[in-house]
Parts: sequence; structure tokens; C-alpha cells
Amino acid sequence: MFVLIFLAGVLLGHAYLWWRLVRQTTGQGRLRRAMTLVLVLMLAALMATFLGARLGLESWVAWPGYLWIAVMFYLVVILVVLEIPRAVVAAFLRRERAREPVAVPALSAPASYPVVEPAPASVEAADRGEPASPDRRLLLARTVAVVAGVGAAGTVGYGVTTALGDPVVERVGVTLPKLDQRLSGLRFAVVSDIHLGPLTGIGHTERIVRMINGLEPDVVAIVGDLVDGSVARLGPLAQPLKHLESRYGAFFVTGNHEYFDPAGPGEWIEELGELGVRSLRNERVEIRHQGAVLDLAGVNDVGGASAGEPPDFAKALGGRDTSRSSVLLAHQPIQVTEAARHGVDLQLSGHTHGGQIAPFNLVVGLQQPVVSGLARFGDTQVYVTRGAGFWGPPVRVGAPPEITLVELRS
Repeated sequence: MFVLIFLAGVLLGHAYLWWRLVRQTTGQGRLRRAMTLVLVLMLAALMATFLGARLGLESWVAWPGYLWIAVMFYLVVILVVLEIPRAVVAAFLRRERAREPVAVPALSAPASYPVVEPAPASVEAADRGEPASPDRRLLLARTVAVVAGVGAAGTVGYGVTTALGDPVVERVGVTLPKLDQRLSGLRFAVVSDIHLGPLTGIGHTERIVRMINGLEPDVVAIVGDLVDGSVARLGPLAQPLKHLESRYGAFFVTGNHEYFDPAGPGEWIEELGELGVRSLRNERVEIRHQGAVLDLAGVNDVGGASAGEPPDFAKALGGRDTSRSSVLLAHQPIQVTEAARHGVDLQLSGHTHGGQIAPFNLVVGLQQPVVSGLARFGDTQVYVTRGAGFWGPPVRVGAPPEITLVELRS
């Protein structure tokens, strides 16, 4: 269903772009045919990108298609936003034209004098079927097209620079009322949505590991969506994770993307184990710090239900000493409802990317209770990190990549 909706949206988007950027800015002729061909080729590149992702093709196939998705999206958004001012200006021009005095035709020349027709202003323009002097409607259409094109290109260029740049380090203090004072100051480096895939190189992982180690955390929490492919394809990109440094270890829970592979997350969990990252699959461990104990639990992503591995809060949290504070790793913020029922003090999540490409943050907010940052649900708090990578287009607008240092306070 998602694929059908996506395809319908892509086709409608391209039809709208053709109407506004080609049909209304050109006349019949070579220029219109050339611009139509360009739009068709970009649509083909987009389709090839998604086909290539399924077939495991290399990044040179993915880059043009993913970039065009972002450009197309912002072209549509900007053009739609400009529809109202465009309509206002068009109405004004029509009114002004209606007020113009009607030209009185000149008297006919005597029959003895030949009537000479004016030559076309440009033979080339006539050949293209374009008016030699564009009227005001054509000028308005071309102005809107230029504004949309410059705006989309500039926004995507900024977004690419942000997505491929260093993640922002967010330092967040979280007060837990039940926290043993001896645990106050315990620090979690939280990272999610790294999305190792065809557009990321090993430098992406190395940078994340270097930045996490620089924070000198007590615990590293990787809260899902680490990869977009198999160990065979992406295993080398994950190798830097073996260099993660923390006092009490690095822990991982599955995200929805770990279940996209038909083989499931099993091979990645095994691979991470060899790299020194422990996976919490509906289970918990005790973090002993300065003589006190914190319960650290992790549950599978909700997407695991389709693979027979649903999140099991009772298994992960049942039978524990409820007088102790607990931290839960759960990929999606929506899981906080169940976490609150089980008395979790703090849930650490990702999944949303902070919207990744504004204004998608408004759409994400319809499906998830928190898009980014810290929120409270009863006695349970949840922190949602924007993620350190990207999915699909290598573009982030309004939601820079993030690595979070969460410090617990009593």
C-alpha cells in the first residue's frame, strides 16, 4: 500500500511540475520538448534509485535519484505555497488589462497602396512557437518558476551540507525522582538512525565513533536503525563500532529498518556482538555505579511483530525491583505508552529523524507522540534524538543530525 501511495504521489508531483514549469513557461517547440524530456529522465532516475536499492546496486545509481526526490519535493512545496500570491497577481494583471483603452483601428489604406505586414521579431522564436514578446502572464509564470527553482536548489544544497556534516552534540540533563544519589551524573551517549547504506561510507561511522568517544560516556545506547542492508554488503562500514569506548559498555536495540531485510536482524545482532556491542532483545541488564544499581532494559521495535519478534515489555521489565530507577531503550517514541504502564523512568528513542526534511516534522507528529527532544508522559520521561544519519535523500532541513549526551540527575 505504501509503495502504491508513493508512486501515485511521485507521478502526480511530476505532472504538476510539468504543468507549472514546462507547459506554462514555454510555447510549442524544441524548448518545451527538451524540458519535458529532462523531467521524464529525472522521473526515470528516481525509479531506478528505488529499483537499485532493492537490487543492492551501488551509490552512483542512488545519488541522482535521491537528490532529485528532495529537489522535486521542494519544487512542489514552493510552487504550492506560491499558488495564492500567483493567483492574486494574475487577477491584478487581468484587471489592469481590462482597464487599458481599446485601440482604435487605423483607416484602411487606399487600394492603390500595398499593405506591408510586419516581419516576425525573431525567426528562431517563431520556429519554436514562442511569442517574440512574452505577455505578462508568461512573464509571471516564468518568474514563479525561477523563484521555485532557486529556492529548491538552495534548500537542498543547504540540506545536503547539513546531512553530510558533523552531528550536533546535544547535552541534556534529565532528573529522575527515584534515582539513587550515587547514580547522579551517570552519562549516556545516545545515537540512533545511523542508517549505514549505499550513500554512506566508512567515514560516516568513524566520525560518529570519534565523537561519541570524545564525550567519555558511561554507557553507549544505539537505539535502532543502524543499517539499510545486509552484513555482506555493509559489514565493513560497521567495523569502526568496535572502537566505541565507555565505562559500562555499548548496547543496541532493533529499529524498524533492521526488519526490512528478509533475513531479519539476526545476522546483524551476531555481527554487533563480535564488535563488542550487546543487543538487548526484550531483556535488561544492571548498570552498577558507585555501589548503586540502575536497570537498563531494551525492547524490540514494533516492526518486529511481523517477523515474530514483537516488543515484550513484561519480559524486559517484569520482576525487577521497582524501587530502582530504570532506563528503557526503545526505537520508536510511540512505545512510551507501554513503557509508562511498566513504570519506566526514562525512555530513549529515535526513529523520527526530527522530521529530517521540513515540513515533514508536521507529518511525523501525527504518527509519533514526540518528534524530538524531551517530553513527559505521566511519571515516565522520553527523550527522542534526531538521529545521526539520514534515510533516502542525503538531505536534512530543520533537523540537523544529532548525538546526545544524557546525564541522569537525582
